[in-house]
Amino acid sequence: MEEVNESSQSSQDTSEQSAAEQNTSEQGQANNETNKDACKWAMLCHIAGLAGYVIPVVGNIVGPLVLWQLKKDEHPFVNEQGKEAVNFQISIAIYALVSVALFALCIGPFLLAAVGIVDLVLLIVAAIKAGDGQHYRYPLTIRFIK
Repeated sequence: MEEVNESSQSSQDTSEQSAAEQNTSEQGQANNETNKDACKWAMLCHIAGLAGYVIPVVGNIVGPLVLWQLKKDEHPFVNEQGKEAVNFQISIAIYALVSVALFALCIGPFLLAAVGIVDLVLLIVAAIKAGDGQHYRYPLTIRFIK
């Protein structure tokens, strides 16, 4: 009789474990955006930060800001990622201005180059993640827009 109880207990444990795994995988999918249009616009919000390399100081802020304002009401994912892109680009502009102010100490050029590289790398990472529908938060970002 005990053998029957043990086998039914182990089958219950197995079914509970598979239900927990399924729940975890559903939660992981819930964190990803499935609307391809939303993913595309969120990715473009991040990529618009490259406008700062064409129009220094303001281009990197205006590009994501315009795209975010155009599409924020259509998709919550675009609203979230657009805010993230704008906040990051404002932070980068502040870091770049501080770097320029430090030119007199001869560390400004190195800091400015580092800011530019970090901006480019993180912008590409964010665009790829947003294109895949993953929520991305930039490190070292001052959250001006909540």
